[in-house]
Amino acid sequence: MSNPETWKQVDQYFIDQLIPSDPVMENVLKANEEAGLPSIDVSAIQGKMLQLFVKMKAAKHVLEIGTLGGYSTIWMAKALPEDGHITTLEFNPKHAEVASNNLEMAGAKDKVEVIVGPALDSLPTLEGREPFDFIFIDADKNNNPRYIKEALTLSKPGTTILVDNVVRDGRLLDSESKDKSIIGIREMFDLLNNHPNLDSTAFQTVGNKGYDGFVLAVVT
Repeated sequence: MSNPETWKQVDQYFIDQLIPSDPVMENVLKANEEAGLPSIDVSAIQGKMLQLFVKMKAAKHVLEIGTLGGYSTIWMAKALPEDGHITTLEFNPKHAEVASNNLEMAGAKDKVEVIVGPALDSLPTLEGREPFDFIFIDADKNNNPRYIKEALTLSKPGTTILVDNVVRDGRLLDSESKDKSIIGIREMFDLLNNHPNLDSTAFQTVGNKGYDGFVLAVVT
């Protein structure tokens, strides 16, 4: 029978087999820890998954909602072509400063624009830009439905949207929850249910980050 310790060991096996050691990415996590940022970055396995999604899409224009210390941002930036660009939105000025330093350390700063402030204020300012090819949503979960709606206005047919942390150790199933994060996630699923412009699925994950999952949607 699998258990959380087994999940971690399998993740480590995947990392040992598939993800070469990268001192830059290790230093990013160390810088985040030293700056006192919450330890809620994606795992290395998930970071590589993001990178491969960007590669599969041949994405040039990427939007990230929720920068934290830039760990996931850098994973995605590594997959960009020469003329590729990431716009990443971060509410917390301290987190954004740490991310900017990490991006510079990783040699990715020229490919990334960090916009500081509430994402729901920043997103409307992006209208009129080239539509995004890939959008990663990993911010406050209570606003997920609003982020999906805003992301749609910045998309085109074929744009891929990935939303992190949608299972929350199974608490997603609690229809009576007063937790704003759970309420927001459930409202997002209600929005996606038979949405006329989004073709969606979701998948559960286990590993170093516990029991959670992602929503994957494509704009039709």
